[in-house]
Amino acid sequence: MKVFCREFPKLASIALLAVGLVTVGQDAPQPKSSHATPLIGKLNRFTTSGVPAIGPAEIEVAPRKWDRPIPSDLPGNGLAQHSMLYIGEGYNKMFLINGGKIIWTYSTGSGWEYDDAWMLSNGNILFTRMQFIAEVTPNKEVVWRYDAPAGTEIHTCQPIGLNKVMFVLNGLPPKLMVVNIKTNSVEVQHELPAPSLTDPKSVHGQFRRVRYTARGTYLVSFLEMDQVVEYDKNFKEVWNYEIKSPWAAVRLKNGNTLITDEKDILTREVNPQKETVWDLRPSDLPVAYRFINTQSATRLANGDTIICSRGGDGKGPQLVEVTPDKKVVWVLNDWADLGPATAVQILDDPGIPEMPGQSQH
Repeated sequence: MKVFCREFPKLASIALLAVGLVTVGQDAPQPKSSHATPLIGKLNRFTTSGVPAIGPAEIEVAPRKWDRPIPSDLPGNGLAQHSMLYIGEGYNKMFLINGGKIIWTYSTGSGWEYDDAWMLSNGNILFTRMQFIAEVTPNKEVVWRYDAPAGTEIHTCQPIGLNKVMFVLNGLPPKLMVVNIKTNSVEVQHELPAPSLTDPKSVHGQFRRVRYTARGTYLVSFLEMDQVVEYDKNFKEVWNYEIKSPWAAVRLKNGNTLITDEKDILTREVNPQKETVWDLRPSDLPVAYRFINTQSATRLANGDTIICSRGGDGKGPQLVEVTPDKKVVWVLNDWADLGPATAVQILDDPGIPEMPGQSQH
C-alpha cells in the first residue's frame, strides 16, 4: 500500500497497524463559508491559462463515439441545469461542468472504475478509481494518493475536514479506514462483515458507498448482504435497514436515510423508524424519462432528488431530477459529451462538502 502525502510528495509506505478508535470529527478542520455556494467561487481556478490539458499523472482515454443527436425536447436545460462534478464507472474521464459547458476533465486510463468523487472547499478534487484514491488540484497536480494493496479495491471515499479521508478497502476481510493525510497516519481501521472472508471473487461486490454522518456514525451499504447498517464510533450497530442490493445510502438533513437499491432500480427514503416516506421507480415517470438502472442519488437543498444511471450505453438518460411529488424537472441524456453517470456532486447547492452532513450525495 502506498501513499502520497501533501508534506511528503514522494511515494511512501503507510503501515496498516491497529489503532485506537477515535471520534473522527473531533479535530477535523471546520472551515467557514463566506458564500452560500462556496464551490462556485472555485471554478475559475479550473479555467486559468496555467491549467494543462493533460496533467502529469493523467492517462488519456479514447474519445467517446456517438453519432445520434442529443434529444432537444427534454425537461430542464441540459448541461446548463447545474454546475456539477460528474463521474461514471463505464468511462474513466471525470467532467467538471459549468454554464452548460465542460470546463475541465481528468482522465485515468482504461480499466475499472470511478465510483465516488468530491470537490472540496479548497477547490481540490478527491476521487476513487478502484485501484487507488487521489486528491488533485485544479492544476491537475496530485497532492495525495493512496494505492490499494494487491487483492483489494476502493470504491468509496469521503473527506472529513480537509486533512482526513474515510474509505473502505474491499478485501478479505474488508476494512473501514480513516487516514490523516497531513500526518500520514491511520486513525481508524476496523474490519467489516462480508459474505466470504476467503473467496477472492467476492471482493469486488462488497461495498460501493459508505458515508460518515454529522452525528459521527458510519452509514455502511452492504451491497451483497442486502442491508444498510449504521455503526457508532466504536462500531456498535445502532440502526439497520434491510433492502436488496443497496448501492448507496446517505443520511439526509431531516434525519431520514436515502437509499438506492440497484437490483430493483429503486430509490427509497426511510425514517429512523424504518418507515418509507418516499420512493421512486422508473415506472413512476413518463416513458421517455425513465432511467434503466440506478447507482447513487443526490438530495438537493430544495428537496429535489437527482438519480444517477449508467444508462445502458445510451439506452436511457444519465441523470433525472424529480421534485418531492415526482414531477420531472430535468433529464440529462447527453451521450455525445458524457459517459455513464455513477455519481454527481451538484456545485451550486449550498454547504461545505468536507463537513459531514452538509452534502447529501
